[in-house]
Amino acid sequence: MNYLDNLKKAAQKLKEADAILVGAGAGLSTAAGLVYDGDEWKNRFADFIDKYHFPNLYYGGFGPFDSEEEMWAYWSRFISMERYEPGPLPLYQKLKELLLSKDYFVLTTNVDHCFQKAGFDKKHLFYTQGDYGLFQCSVPCHEITYDNHDQIMAMLEKQKSMQIPSELLPKCPICGKSMVLNLRSDNHFVEDQGWHDAEERYEMFLADNYEDKNIVYLELGVGDNTPAIIRYPFQRLASRNPKASYIVINLARFNPPLSIEDRSIFLQGDLNKTIQDLLIEIQK
Repeated sequence: MNYLDNLKKAAQKLKEADAILVGAGAGLSTAAGLVYDGDEWKNRFADFIDKYHFPNLYYGGFGPFDSEEEMWAYWSRFISMERYEPGPLPLYQKLKELLLSKDYFVLTTNVDHCFQKAGFDKKHLFYTQGDYGLFQCSVPCHEITYDNHDQIMAMLEKQKSMQIPSELLPKCPICGKSMVLNLRSDNHFVEDQGWHDAEERYEMFLADNYEDKNIVYLELGVGDNTPAIIRYPFQRLASRNPKASYIVINLARFNPPLSIEDRSIFLQGDLNKTIQDLLIEIQK
């Protein structure tokens, strides 16, 4: 079936849905304009690129920095560029428009806060992997996260020669150890009360919708790094409910499992165009 046929079929499923569960991966933010390379990256990080030869912004986050002061000089630029500076991105606003008339929930591995910036109610969101905008204790000695905006901005403003002042190094207010970003990279990730509240709301949404409702599992820009968070659960849930539909939008080719092949729709292409096409088709 070609793109136009699949588009019409997907639009009809979305129109008829009792509920929509969105699974959003890194490809959504990339399509929205948050990229980890290009001219802006090269201009802002020319000194780090010259010293370490980082091929892109993401790779630099794992760099062998000479000191904590240098590491946070890098990360403060990174976080400002990816988390704090971008305003509401049009693609996310289009997605919000697509969902507004429905009972929906968003499960995402993205850590860039783009959904909230676009006006999504946080009660409909579950950020499973953390947030660039939060610090946590590196130990961790307690299960609390801390907003990092003011400290990141101070690091950005006061850094010189690829170093931040030592007094700006983030330290845990309880044990005094180093703070790190609240990103799931190992078993030290802090799942704070907000994380658990979001998890509970997600589970309640599933309990209300997945068994016998006409639900659409809408997978957007999900890659192969963490399929156990979105892709595999969506496929299992769809297989258990004969009324469910599974819609995948991605640049990379995707083949659905045989168990739900007849209820799966794949739209290969740019998310900006595809979401816009869906909006137009739904409004006909």
